[in-house]
Amino acid sequence: MENRTKVTHFILLGLTSNPELQIPFFIIFILIYLINLLGNLGMITLILLDSRLHTPMYFFLCNLSLVDLCYSSAVTPTVLSGLLIRENSISYNACAAQMFFFAAFVTIENFLLGAMAYDRFAAVCKPLHYTSTMTTGVCACLTISCYAGGFLNGSIHTGDTFSLSFCMSNVVHHFFCDVPAVMVLSCSDWHVTEMTLVYAASFNIFLSLIVIFMSYLFIFITILKMHSAKGYWKALSTCGSHFTAVSVFYGTVIFMYVQPSSSHSMDTAKLASVFYTMVIPMLNPLVYSLRNKDVKNALKKVVEKAKLSLC
Repeated sequence: MENRTKVTHFILLGLTSNPELQIPFFIIFILIYLINLLGNLGMITLILLDSRLHTPMYFFLCNLSLVDLCYSSAVTPTVLSGLLIRENSISYNACAAQMFFFAAFVTIENFLLGAMAYDRFAAVCKPLHYTSTMTTGVCACLTISCYAGGFLNGSIHTGDTFSLSFCMSNVVHHFFCDVPAVMVLSCSDWHVTEMTLVYAASFNIFLSLIVIFMSYLFIFITILKMHSAKGYWKALSTCGSHFTAVSVFYGTVIFMYVQPSSSHSMDTAKLASVFYTMVIPMLNPLVYSLRNKDVKNALKKVVEKAKLSLC
């Protein structure tokens, strides 16, 4: 009978094994994380403090900032510690927890982007019925559904992955416990688990993409029918930030999860993962604040109040 030792912890290889790159990477990523924290917490604070931002659009944006903060915080501290410690070890349970929270919050963001597209469709295509369409109850139901879908998806992927046997290598060729990187270490047949990941990710992504595509199709048709230049540019500015966020997020996630892990190398996966685990959460508040007059005005108002209180 073959002697098998059960894995009790995993060793994360991290981003690089080159000592000369570890400190520069640490400085870069801690700066990215600080901008991420300040940007997303700042966005949440502005939306909560300014009554003019208490609308469905900013309600969803507030939740998007919270989710960005959560899923980047599930990963970034591990990355930073991995750049300082040569052998970055993570316990079996901590690895499962990290995988669950990351998968859950990424899925919530996926569904939130779909809900935000529907909100923009209602605002641009049915402006007279907008307040009766996007009521507080509707917004709450959409948001709760996003969170429920995310936590369900996280449970499925984590349960599926950790139902496998780990009895050989415990070295994860990644900087965090991502499903594909941990799954390939199993000494049992993981191909069914891999296909579950691909099919579930495909369903979740394309469900949201269909909502986003149909919403923007109707928005585009409505914009073309507009005779007012002011209305035309207002509609474009309303949707521009969301469309930018959607393009960046889905481009990276589709590359990572809607294909078998054998179709790309672990190094390529690491590079893509850096982008969507750290860079995208940092970019979202910048994209929405730099292109949004309401957010800029709210920020000016807060700065002016802060100046007056210091005088």
